[in-house]
Amino acid sequence: MVIADLVPRRLAVGGRLPNRIDDLKGPVKGVILLPRNLSWPGMRECDVSDDRGRRNLYGMLLAQGNRNDIARFVNGDLLREDWPLIRNSLQPRLSRRCERRFGLGNAGAAGAHSAAAPPG
Repeated sequence: MVIADLVPRRLAVGGRLPNRIDDLKGPVKGVILLPRNLSWPGMRECDVSDDRGRRNLYGMLLAQGNRNDIARFVNGDLLREDWPLIRNSLQPRLSRRCERRFGLGNAGAAGAHSAAAPPG
């Protein structure tokens, strides 16, 4: 028996992620207040207009949040923009699952390709 069989389905990566990126309805600006069970010390409030703070928040939510938390606080359009910088901070299995579930694989590849492409 593998340990994954012992973990309740609701805690497994696939069970925690919303079904589509369109289900991610988080705000595009403003300050959000996280529930205590999700907040790290010093990170209960986050201004989603602050790029670095938002990327940290999204990484934490994808790694630890439940389906409703992710859908409520993560914005799909901002996640697409931030994905090339977020993906490497996550566990590889979670990154791959997010890329498949939300169609982010091309966003990561496009960001890496455009960064490496020579001008003109």
